[in-house]
Amino acid sequence: MADIVQYKLERMVDELEDLEQRGLFNRREIAEIVKQRRKYEYRLKRPCPLKQDFIAYIEYETQLDALRRLRKKSVARELKKQGNKNVKKSKSDLAGLVRIMDIYELALKRYKGDIDLWFRYLEFCRVRKNGRMKKALARLVRLHPKVPGVWIYAAAWEFDRNLNVVAARALMQAGLRVCPKSEDLWVEYLRMELTLLNKLKARKVALGEDEGTLTRDPRTAEEKQWREENKELFMTLDEKEENDEANVDPDESKKNQELFAEHGMNIFRTVYGGAIEAVPSSLSLRKKFFEILKGTNLSHCEDMCEELLNDMKRDFSTEPEFWDWLARQECNLETVHEISEENRILQVQKAIQVYEEALKSVPSGTMFSLYANFLMGIVASKDEEINIAGPYISQLLSIYERAESMGIITEDLACKHVSLHLQLRQLDEARKLVAKLCSGKLADSVQLWELRISIEIRRITQSSLPSDTDLLSLFELLRQILTKVHVSKSENLWLEALKFYASQRQYFDKLVEISVLSLARDGGSESGFSLSSAIVSFILEKDGIHKARDIYKRYLALPHPGIVLYRKCIELEANLASVGDKNSLANARKLYESALATYDQNVGLWQDYYHMESKMGTTQKATAIYWRARKTLKDASEFIASPDL
Repeated sequence: MADIVQYKLERMVDELEDLEQRGLFNRREIAEIVKQRRKYEYRLKRPCPLKQDFIAYIEYETQLDALRRLRKKSVARELKKQGNKNVKKSKSDLAGLVRIMDIYELALKRYKGDIDLWFRYLEFCRVRKNGRMKKALARLVRLHPKVPGVWIYAAAWEFDRNLNVVAARALMQAGLRVCPKSEDLWVEYLRMELTLLNKLKARKVALGEDEGTLTRDPRTAEEKQWREENKELFMTLDEKEENDEANVDPDESKKNQELFAEHGMNIFRTVYGGAIEAVPSSLSLRKKFFEILKGTNLSHCEDMCEELLNDMKRDFSTEPEFWDWLARQECNLETVHEISEENRILQVQKAIQVYEEALKSVPSGTMFSLYANFLMGIVASKDEEINIAGPYISQLLSIYERAESMGIITEDLACKHVSLHLQLRQLDEARKLVAKLCSGKLADSVQLWELRISIEIRRITQSSLPSDTDLLSLFELLRQILTKVHVSKSENLWLEALKFYASQRQYFDKLVEISVLSLARDGGSESGFSLSSAIVSFILEKDGIHKARDIYKRYLALPHPGIVLYRKCIELEANLASVGDKNSLANARKLYESALATYDQNVGLWQDYYHMESKMGTTQKATAIYWRARKTLKDASEFIASPDL
């Protein structure tokens, strides 16, 4: 291996001497270059070089070549000032480029299946404009014919860079034969054909043989009207003399324009028919074709749009996503707040008609949710604030009520219904509604109960001092849901309850009793939220360390207390031990031993135990824990590799 690396470095001598002679790098920099290249070459000669080794070498050489080009420009400017305008090319100008491509070739021989690496190579070839692009594309297509992006990239290069339309079309058609189910291939093939036709049209216009374009003006009618009224503010860049305009036959120009538009529509119909036959169940493909068609000015474009919509309605009338998309075609939420009031009302009414038709075909909770989301976008301003006096508030409320009356209301819809009343500052209506929903088929919805508890707390805290009746009624509501729902799903409910009753000893103790029963039933947490840890923290802050120890011992006596609780208790005792409390250090050791009895394969627990003994214990105990961990862990590599050991 060393002989091969040395041989490669010796072959770089001429290049490095040239860099020094031309004043691009000094001797110290060249020595550093040789050192780095030797390091990377040894990496590549390993029995199994990693992909990252190749990429790191490529990045280094790319940055080095970029620096060489910058310094070459600087030297050229200095020579130009001295009167020497010609800077001849030398070996070092091409050596970096060739070396980078050779490294890519080596990487691709080992990692033939890495598409990302292939595209990095192709992008490098495209940017540096070398002659290996076509050969690399041919290899990639041969090795990965089932990847649609490969065909698209190859066709785009032929079309845009090589200006070979025939080759680009052949590649796209070959790709469609191999990957007929690829939506991206169908869409890009249509774009390519229409782009070609538009280029031919633009050429005719530039030669004065035609006029117009196949693309539709994206400006709205209001923008066009404003521009016409203020045309004196603009200066056209393509004014024609009257004599030139007279030379163009209007009838012939119109005929040519219709011919291009008709040909474009024939192309669209052909590609659309093939795509629908190959991928009949894809709604996203139909939507992309529709968007492309809306952006063109082809012959009978409106009729074809209507045909597409009818086909989509026939094939996807049972999918809520289609109806939502169709309604938003009538009213775009991104621009609806920027148009005039009259046009906005007209567009919204058309969208509402589509949603009402959809509810007849698909009376589902999803459809109601999409309908409500649309109206929420209408009534909410850009800063997400709801206009209380908006004209569609009552309609939005009726949608939620209809979903509830039909028995298809979902948890999401119910929460949004309650939240809307809160945003409208209707606290009593929201309280009555959420109480009704929580007693119905959504009685197990934790999200809905969270809303209900927050509403009750808001109502109770409106007065300066909550009454005993209010405190008792809220506690009974909490008991009702907390004893029924799994602890892992009721994190927010528990935290809200503990926070509210922190100063109410009687109710707080009852919450602790409920938590003991719930944890005995559900077990502790292995990650994330831990109810027992949260209660220990509350008691530590409120009553001190002795009460906290009593409660955590009670929780640890339960079956499966969970590693999160162990870590919390260890942290508590370790913090006290760090300020000199010897009893706390002994307690922390007991907790570690108890935790390791259950979680003996937890590497982090062993590491923390070792670190604690190293800092606060003795060297002998720390060493004993180290060897116990190595003996106990099935895979001790992570433990040994820790930088602190």
